[in-house]
Amino acid sequence: MDRRSISIDEKIKKQKEVVSLAKDKYEVALNELNVLVKKKQDLQGKELLNAFVNSDKSLDEILAFMGGKHEDNIKKCD
Repeated sequence: MDRRSISIDEKIKKQKEVVSLAKDKYEVALNELNVLVKKKQDLQGKELLNAFVNSDKSLDEILAFMGGKHEDNIKKCD
């Protein structure tokens, strides 16, 4: 019975190593995902800023539009 216990303990040890490697790989992939999402958000922020700079609308008009308080949006929904 002692021999079977050692065999199970060895299997558990090996499986813990497998799980640890999988966790490390997951964390690397998750970090890469977070980096890519941050890059996308930065690009979208720059695009939004450029649109604002090149717009003839005031900041208040843009904020009202983004907040859903734009008159054209209300008319379209009716």
